[in-house]
Amino acid sequence: MLSRMSTPKILVFAGSTRAGSYNKQLARIAADAARTAGATVTLLDLRDLPLPLFDEDLETEHGLPNNAKKLKALLQEHDGFIIASPEYNSSITAVLKNALDWASRSETDDEPALSAYRGKTAALLSASPGALGGLRGLVHLRAILGNIGVIVLPDQVALPKAYEAFDAAGQLREERPAKQVAALVQSLVHFLKKHLS
Repeated sequence: MLSRMSTPKILVFAGSTRAGSYNKQLARIAADAARTAGATVTLLDLRDLPLPLFDEDLETEHGLPNNAKKLKALLQEHDGFIIASPEYNSSITAVLKNALDWASRSETDDEPALSAYRGKTAALLSASPGALGGLRGLVHLRAILGNIGVIVLPDQVALPKAYEAFDAAGQLREERPAKQVAALVQSLVHFLKKHLS
């Protein structure tokens, strides 16, 4: 846990493995904003931690996959999360749900349940080609995280028409969404500094 004067540690990742993902671009922007706001930031690409589909028989026979252990350790080591979540068919992506599920598993009988999540705080963003900016997926992600013990900030950012939102350097073209992302990230950093002890 961190004291009031400590620097919060924030893990930032997108719920997509696609190289050109809009949400990966949004995650990078949020990570930069978190560093500017005074946090220590780890930017994770889920592509670097490939996981099999969750299978309890596989878990029973072989234990937690190594990449699931790495992901779980990263989640445990950080005070908060910033998740940029694409919307697939009005919900979250399979890769994101699968990662959250694997990291939720206890490795020993005496390990507290949901140790990677309980007491953590998250800020949510999404980018989508659609007009709603991925809002429907964020509803599901907010519910999942809340049910596994994560405090989710009430504010969020949903970026519509993502295909025209970013410039060639991967930055947001318009000032308004850039300010919204910065404000959301600052809220998370402020919350972690003030409310965790």
